[in-house]
Amino acid sequence: MFSYRHAFHAANHADVIKHATVVQVLDYFNQKEAPYWVIDTHAGAGIYDLTDEWASKNSEHESGLDRLLGAKPPPMIARYLETIEQFNPDGEARFYPGSPWLALSLLRPKDRLRLFELHPTEFRNLGLNIASLASEDQKKIQTYERDGFAGLKALLPPPTRRAVTLIDPSYEDKSDYRKTLLCLQEALKRFPTGCYLIWYPLVQRREATEMVRALERLHDVNWLNASLTVHRPSRDGLGLHGSGIFIVNPPWTLQKSLKNTLPWLAETLAQDKFATFTLRSNEAQKQASKGAQKRSPSGK
Repeated sequence: MFSYRHAFHAANHADVIKHATVVQVLDYFNQKEAPYWVIDTHAGAGIYDLTDEWASKNSEHESGLDRLLGAKPPPMIARYLETIEQFNPDGEARFYPGSPWLALSLLRPKDRLRLFELHPTEFRNLGLNIASLASEDQKKIQTYERDGFAGLKALLPPPTRRAVTLIDPSYEDKSDYRKTLLCLQEALKRFPTGCYLIWYPLVQRREATEMVRALERLHDVNWLNASLTVHRPSRDGLGLHGSGIFIVNPPWTLQKSLKNTLPWLAETLAQDKFATFTLRSNEAQKQASKGAQKRSPSGK
């Protein structure tokens, strides 16, 4: 249950698509004066040293973040890299901010950050990292050493009536797929106007495919679903060949940003010729459905 450590995977291709999207969403929320919350159900340690033994074990950043450095990226990726540069003033990409630290760098004095983390070591490291922050940043944060799936509902709706919630489990336990779907469904009942970002892995697992299909069947909500495949699925059925980010109630600007970004990411992060991307939305499905109805001889 407690085997997963995000430092093993910090700054990999999955973090790139996930965190670039997080930055875009928060930039959009900052366009309005009203305060908001950011809630992270699986916060991790907050920030990672890419030179330490955990991150160096697999050096996954070499096939993720490192491939973006020195390139001429589209605006969405340029903005993402700009936020990371804030944590590396010497110009060397050593420290990688996880979702909590990316959010904290974008939050204004009136906004708040709520972090769940159940892994005891990760929670301890999260606390140590928070303790090193300036007092004005510490005041924005509240942490919970508990299961984010179960704890989220107690925070919804937030008093601000504006929030971005990231649901980002490791999915090492296959029950996480079902828990993620149920967590989102419960959250939408309590706070239907919230913005929710669900990261998911592209793996050869029935539960993963079924969860994405179930997400795309959600009714009465707007959603975007972006995925990035970096290499062909392995013959043994193991490993991560890509990942996706499913956004409920996305900013209206996000689809265009992703459309302009995903082709470049697929090319830049490709590990073989099978690298590709997808971008779907329920608006596109609605238009396709209307088109099919118009073509129907019966008009039904």
